Amino acid sequence: MLDSLIRRAQQHNGWATEENVRFAFGAWGASLAGASLTEWLERYPELQAEEVRPSTVGLILAGNVPLVGLHDVITVFLSGHRARIKCSSQEPELIPALIDVLDHFLPGTSEGLITLAGKLGEVDALIATGSDNTARYFDHYFRHAPRIVRKNRVSIAVIDGSETDDQLAALGEDVFRYFGLGCRNVSKLLVPRGFDLDRVFKAFFPWSAIVHHNKYGNNYDYTRALWLLDRVPFLENGFVLLKEDTALASPVAALFYQRYDRKEEVLAYIEANEQKIQCVVARDGIAFGEAQRPALSDYADGVDTMRFLLGLR
Repeated sequence: MLDSLIRRAQQHNGWATEENVRFAFGAWGASLAGASLTEWLERYPELQAEEVRPSTVGLILAGNVPLVGLHDVITVFLSGHRARIKCSSQEPELIPALIDVLDHFLPGTSEGLITLAGKLGEVDALIATGSDNTARYFDHYFRHAPRIVRKNRVSIAVIDGSETDDQLAALGEDVFRYFGLGCRNVSKLLVPRGFDLDRVFKAFFPWSAIVHHNKYGNNYDYTRALWLLDRVPFLENGFVLLKEDTALASPVAALFYQRYDRKEEVLAYIEANEQKIQCVVARDGIAFGEAQRPALSDYADGVDTMRFLLGLR
């Protein structure tokens, strides 16, 4: 069943390769295993309340990376509310398949608690993930409902120069997993002045085959050609482009970097872009290689979804 599901996922979305879909399932399996789930739920004693007034919560899911909306689905389900889910056209089958599995163990779940909807319709509250443009639409259309509306975010990595080669190699996971399409993917490096960027290129070499993926390779060729025509200076190693830039969000197959002299500059940059940064990978932040393995309590945009849902009860 899983093999067939993965094949269909890739048919709907060429970015959803078998490797990435299996990685997503594995990451979720680790998150829900052992004491992780119990420890997460113990933070909310209100979940033990016997009387619950369930609301209908609309979920508008993204589809940029596999299972990206599963956390919202699980949180609504465990909070005792009903969910009306609008899946992304890029991922129409993975979430419904998992709901069917849940229904197998808890019969009636798919009919009562979780409803898949082509059109969202009327809801009591909303959790929506999209772009800066769609966020304006969601805020207007659902202006009378309590809501969490997520906009564009990216992640950065801070290098201080003391990293080992293994740590820089692990950073490749944060950059290239899901082809860099997720909000938790690193799209920008902050590096100390004088840092040898060849260390990054060498550490990333195990990911060199990524350029053979058609969509990724096309993006690499397009951006490279565009920058050459515009006489934009950049570095390249055959599968990723490095460009010095103050912006946060880099194109697919490219990575921006910015040099700094003092740690205070790094802190100021992060503070100035706080509303655009999802997570910071660093020696004193999220560990290198762990950005795509968030804990259940690592809420998108730093907004506690469970606390929001408990407030509806």
